Amino acid sequence: MSDPDPDTGVGTDSDAGVASEADTDVDAAVASEADTDVDTAVEFESARPYTESEIIMTAVRVVTPFVLTYGLFLTFHGANSPGGGFQGGALVGVVVLMLAFAFGIRPTREWVGSGLMTGLGAGGVIVFVGVGLGTLALGGTFLEYGLYEPFVGPKATKWGMEAIEIGGVAAIVSGVIMGLFFLTADGYDPNGGEGA
Repeated sequence: MSDPDPDTGVGTDSDAGVASEADTDVDAAVASEADTDVDTAVEFESARPYTESEIIMTAVRVVTPFVLTYGLFLTFHGANSPGGGFQGGALVGVVVLMLAFAFGIRPTREWVGSGLMTGLGAGGVIVFVGVGLGTLALGGTFLEYGLYEPFVGPKATKWGMEAIEIGGVAAIVSGVIMGLFFLTADGYDPNGGEGA
């Protein structure tokens, strides 16, 4: 490199080529850095979790334990008081729907998993049919709870109804509500794919 011309303060022609190459390298480095920042911003935006509204999320956080508790109360006291497995199971299923509305359908579906919904539905059917077929095996009719008296005592009818309400109906209803919600939210694909 040579010193700049004392009259003009500008470098000679041989310096111009070096300066333009250096400028090009600097420009390329700045452009590359800007591209990296844009890529990082795009990655950050796509990694950001779904949020509906702070008000909705806060309301769901506050209300969910009470709705779940009331749903379980209705389920466990359904044979002796108003309520039952259907109403309690519906409220337990709705708890998951509220979480999905507040925190996003896809993250909630991944958190719950299809195994839970399938297990609740299938397990409820197995309990219901098992209690009914047990009475048939003992020589009675389907769901003739009194035949369980030698095994569970004088309150066999109460315990049989509780088994059906809690283990059967509530589980089936909550599993079906969650399953139908997630299937509906996923959409319909006429080509047989996963979602719309």
